[in-house]
Amino acid sequence: MAQLDGDERSAYVQAMFDRIAERYDLINRLITGGQDQKWRRLVVHKAALAPRGSLLDIAAGTGDIAFEALRTAPGARVVAADFALGMMHVGRRRAPYGQRVTWTGADALRLPFADNCFDAVASGYLMRNVADISQALNEQRRVLKPEGRIVILDTSPPPDNLLRPLIMLHLKFGIPLIGRLVGGRAAGDAYRYLPESTTAFKTPLELALLIEAAGFDEVGFKRLMFGTMAVHWGSKQR
Repeated sequence: MAQLDGDERSAYVQAMFDRIAERYDLINRLITGGQDQKWRRLVVHKAALAPRGSLLDIAAGTGDIAFEALRTAPGARVVAADFALGMMHVGRRRAPYGQRVTWTGADALRLPFADNCFDAVASGYLMRNVADISQALNEQRRVLKPEGRIVILDTSPPPDNLLRPLIMLHLKFGIPLIGRLVGGRAAGDAYRYLPESTTAFKTPLELALLIEAAGFDEVGFKRLMFGTMAVHWGSKQR
């Protein structure tokens, strides 16, 4: 995987997520101890969605962020977009919000939406998977309305502290084992990709600087889960 880039990387990631779609939510709950649901609530809180606002959940997967947005703002217009169609098929079947979300096949580097059409754009575990982070950020800024907000949840390289050896053991062995036990061989193979993409990804500060470089203001972030996750946010002021 580390040797792949561009279209090859995109195709690999797309096929990987489609293979594990049916078990994706359960595996996420297990490997995070259920904390991923709390992180998504934080994402929606930072999006500051108005009661009848509009939110794009890009790389929506099975729709956790989209559903949380509807729980928070039942009158909102929520669009879930992903290029892994198998993930969205699973999300569409989920009650009670699956039929209330608008599901759209989309490439994060070429979003099929007009300029200035969403009040907020949120993503979970998108940025470490895209071939071009800056282009993905530029596209999200393009579709945001003035004063709109961007919120990003993603993994972070484990910080260099006393916990790092234990965290690396969990990433390299614990997560693939859980994936294999719950989802079979395909899931085990997919979750071996997680530690590789996590350790190769930007630090929270590096990602914050890229968000600022894309033209966002009021950029901030919060580290989570011993520094292995982070939520970033910013606003489109100009």
